[in-house]
Amino acid sequence: MNTKTTAIDTYLARAAAIHIKLARLQLLADDHFGNHPEAILWGHVGDLGRVDQALDDLLAIFDGLAK
Repeated sequence: MNTKTTAIDTYLARAAAIHIKLARLQLLADDHFGNHPEAILWGHVGDLGRVDQALDDLLAIFDGLAK
């Protein structure tokens, strides 16, 4: 029996893990990332700026749609 992991097996497992993380990120975003909207500080804005940049970087890797 061949128990070697193939590239497609690993690819599909990693894609599934990414989908789970994207769903978690969406839930967090829907809840203002755990912050009360009236308690937002500039540090929170900076955090989201870094997240936004990281997402742009990921989009650039996969489809070139980054700003």
